[in-house]
Amino acid sequence: MTKTIVYDVEGKEVGEIEIDDSLLVEEVNTDVVYSTITWQMAKRRKGTASTKTRSEVRGGGRKPWRQKGTGRARQGSIRSPLWPGGGVTFGPKPRKYSYSLPKKVRRLALRSALTAKIDAGDMIVIDELRVEIPQTKWMVSVLKNLSAGDKPLIVTSEKDENVTKCARNIKGIKEIKRDGLTVYDIVRHPKIIIAQEALEKIMKRLSDQLKITAS
Repeated sequence: MTKTIVYDVEGKEVGEIEIDDSLLVEEVNTDVVYSTITWQMAKRRKGTASTKTRSEVRGGGRKPWRQKGTGRARQGSIRSPLWPGGGVTFGPKPRKYSYSLPKKVRRLALRSALTAKIDAGDMIVIDELRVEIPQTKWMVSVLKNLSAGDKPLIVTSEKDENVTKCARNIKGIKEIKRDGLTVYDIVRHPKIIIAQEALEKIMKRLSDQLKITAS
């Protein structure tokens, strides 16, 4: 079992949480992490780039000049790709860039990313992250008490509007619910502030998935 210290919003140690070593990896698989991040970024692409073919370009309803006798090359339409303002040959059209990635690969990438953060001491577990009145200065104070740096990732167990309002005015910070945690976010942010309940639920989900795979 790997033990991690649990802090409160004032940065004081209030306990420990045990993480089953079977949920982590012995060696971080950077190739799998890279593949998963590439997959996640591909899914985000809108794929709205579009060019017009010669059939979609306006004009060119008649032949520019007669076929013979002018001394010029034969032309059938000014919509030809050979003409300025004509259609585009094999240009991009709206499409999806997403593709499938095996669940085992995604799961291993998540375990590798979490292991890397835990080993580096960049995961800060907090007992509870709640505030009655949303104030940016409260969040600034919490980050300072936890020595979380400038651009941490905040992971909560449930969506909390007050916490979101406290964090959204601070540049570089991202606050998400545990279900929205991605490998890209883990790697992108130097440190993670995660609620104890959120970490427990993430670990339980990983444990259940590993049991299903093993069976």
